Amino acid sequence: MDTQAIRAQMPTLVRGHVPSNVRSFKFNIFDGQPKVSTLGFHVDPKPFEGKVIATTDEAIVVKTGRAEFAVLDKALVTDVPDEGAKVQVEPYARRRFDGMRADTPEESTEFTADGQPYTVKRLILGSAPAKLPIPEPQCPELQELIHQLEQLPAPDGFRRITHLLVDAGARDFTVVDPSPRNIIATPPAIGFTVASAKFQGRVTVLYERGLDLYAVELHRNSNLVERVDEVSFDELGQALERLIDDGSWRLIRVQRLSGRKLVQH
Repeated sequence: MDTQAIRAQMPTLVRGHVPSNVRSFKFNIFDGQPKVSTLGFHVDPKPFEGKVIATTDEAIVVKTGRAEFAVLDKALVTDVPDEGAKVQVEPYARRRFDGMRADTPEESTEFTADGQPYTVKRLILGSAPAKLPIPEPQCPELQELIHQLEQLPAPDGFRRITHLLVDAGARDFTVVDPSPRNIIATPPAIGFTVASAKFQGRVTVLYERGLDLYAVELHRNSNLVERVDEVSFDELGQALERLIDDGSWRLIRVQRLSGRKLVQH
């Protein structure tokens, strides 16, 4: 979508949909690019509702407030509604393995001096963690692999590698957590199944002690489909993106809440 062109068209597109006593209007563009806060943090947009007031070859304009609008990239929406339709829009948001938004505050139970429990919610600005649903391992190399998957960026620069795994439907995690003397015979590894348009099956990330590098294996029905050797820690994101990321996470989900605009008499 040509965002510069759509910005120039907006005054014409929203004409008649802004109250006469309002001199300006606001709009957000949703084109698959990450949103950044005024503090410079990546943020995940919230779902919203509105009415479709205009469509072009490239964009859908939704009125979301008295003088507020959203512009959706037509190439990314899951449904193209009619003008006048009321819609619910859900732009991409990073998620955790439990399905919750990754920016959901983390809850913990703490206790007062007299032993009374209370709940604490913690949210770090700009933080959207997706922790792997596996127990803390004993093997230092496996601990480092977990840390790298949770902290290193995916190639898009917005997600972490674990967000990429969530978006590929990763589940049924297993680990190989060897003692130091068995690290070569039984390499540390994390395994999981994925279900994306690019690959459906079992994925294993193994640490190769002799090379101090990783290998990534794809299995389907217990058969090795592909193995990528000599993957450095800073290439993990690119390797997993190429193998399992189908890009569907970029889609903007649009659900119609009403049909065509009614004709008023």
